[in-house]
Amino acid sequence: MADKPSKGLADVVAASTALSDIDGQAGRLFYRGYDIHQLAGSSTFEEIAYLLQRGSAPGLGELNGYRAELVAGRTPGALVTSTLPQIAASQGPMEAMRSLVSLASADDPDESSNAAPANERKAARLTAQQPILVAAYHAAREGRESVPADPSLSLAANFLLQLRGTPPSARDAEILDTCLVLHADHTMNASTFAARVCAATLSDMHSAVVAALGTLKGPLHGGANEQVMRGLEAIRSTGGSDPVAAVGPVTRDRLGAGEKIMGFGHRVYKTEDPRATHLRQMSGELAASSGDDTYYRMSRQMEETVFAEKGLYPNVDFYAATVYHYLGIPTDLFTPVFSVSRMAGWTAHVMEQHADNRLIRPDSEYIGDRDLTWVALSER
Repeated sequence: MADKPSKGLADVVAASTALSDIDGQAGRLFYRGYDIHQLAGSSTFEEIAYLLQRGSAPGLGELNGYRAELVAGRTPGALVTSTLPQIAASQGPMEAMRSLVSLASADDPDESSNAAPANERKAARLTAQQPILVAAYHAAREGRESVPADPSLSLAANFLLQLRGTPPSARDAEILDTCLVLHADHTMNASTFAARVCAATLSDMHSAVVAALGTLKGPLHGGANEQVMRGLEAIRSTGGSDPVAAVGPVTRDRLGAGEKIMGFGHRVYKTEDPRATHLRQMSGELAASSGDDTYYRMSRQMEETVFAEKGLYPNVDFYAATVYHYLGIPTDLFTPVFSVSRMAGWTAHVMEQHADNRLIRPDSEYIGDRDLTWVALSER
């Protein structure tokens, strides 16, 4: 008798990749051989996007050239611009991202080509446009024009400028830039797998990214950071004069009732998610400078309680929630901001799939009825 299939494809190797690797037992993450602890805080998102998409760490000339590509490619096309107000009025953030990226393909000069040079250019444009789309969507739903991008600023700094309407501090921009580095790729997660399945049919890069966005929209993949923040807000609103003290009892009650606490545990990491280490530190720093560290202290209390009760460590989503909150990012944009970062990884995976392609077509186990006899409709 054949072995039962792995539910959810757990532990099944779905593809070979040179982009990222995880050591779940040791809690380590690598981008093209570089440890995330080396990269966080010492590399820029533009450098990491280049590393993933072009295959090696850029020299100064290569990085300047890539940055020039991002500046030249970030302006959305006419179709996106003309439909943005209607989309912002009728669709939620992740639905809007899915729609806008699909529309952007119509104005991309390389839309019909999967050749390596065309894919490199499309990857740069998609990476450049995603933060513009998120900020423009937010401005449109508020009934205002998005602030023009500043070509002298980094992708992270420009995003905060356009989202907030005022230039960010240098440190805020650095922290968001580090967040983008931490989220840029993560092996064969659900959205990346969806992108590669689509790309394996030799569909185009925009279609593959739309598949990834549609997958990220699902609450079991994207949205966990939003749920973390909403959970903290709910405790604070009902926790009386000391919401930090309320965290422990509320968390224990929820765990006792069999509820899942969002932001804890991971399918791969058996110890602390290495990205959470950096996000915890940045959350504490931002909390201290904000003048109200309540959410950070609540988060620390929740982390201690969940570990004591279940032995679970925080994952990347847990402290990302309070980092984004302290940066002034609206809670319902947390997942779209994740897509800003992951665009670097998604597009790199599409290029890797196209470069050494085989149609992804897994088998299935049939569990339905057998040997039934069909009765004509007139005889039923």
